[in-house]
Amino acid sequence: MGVMIGTIGIVFGQIFKSPLDEFLPYLAAGMILWAFISSIVTEGCTGFIAAEGIIKQLPIPLFVHILRMIWRNVLILGHNIVILPLVFLAVGKPLSIVALLIIPGLFLAIINLTWVALILAILCARYRDLPQMVGSVLQVVFYLTPIMWMPSHLPERASLYLLDLNPIYHVLEIVRSPLLGQVPTALNWSVSLAMALLGWGAAILVYGRYKRRIAYWL
Repeated sequence: MGVMIGTIGIVFGQIFKSPLDEFLPYLAAGMILWAFISSIVTEGCTGFIAAEGIIKQLPIPLFVHILRMIWRNVLILGHNIVILPLVFLAVGKPLSIVALLIIPGLFLAIINLTWVALILAILCARYRDLPQMVGSVLQVVFYLTPIMWMPSHLPERASLYLLDLNPIYHVLEIVRSPLLGQVPTALNWSVSLAMALLGWGAAILVYGRYKRRIAYWL
């Protein structure tokens, strides 16, 4: 991860003509958080499929398998996040008190990712072609979301489609902005909170209706 961030940062920093002390921390935070988000979504697709043997043999609540996957990726995030202080030290960028906002931001991001993983685990247990489709969609979303490029690189008209209407961007920003010493906007918080409420409402309905069928689908 560290080597990839350093390589992409130097190359794309020159392409976009961005100062390295601004672009490299932005890229590092974005890449680390994207790896966390994409891993949860990807592994969420096989959350129940991978636990087929346990589900058929032990009466463990199915949601436990999703929580196990989430916790594993949180631990991986904890290992990767160690790269950030090294990047900040390399470019001379200090952490500010605003960085404490990462705590509620990360908590809200995990809440959103959990309901997404739960719904995908149910759908992919029934329709086995979906994981490949989700993987393809994630590749497209990666390039449409400001991870390898900064919002300042966009023309004003494109910001509406690629930023304001991009839910991944808002979830990313409530964690990334505090790391970079910036306060997430009210829109970032509002969209992320609305997604959590509506998403969990849908997840509870889907899970409540189909949880008894999952073992038979497997």
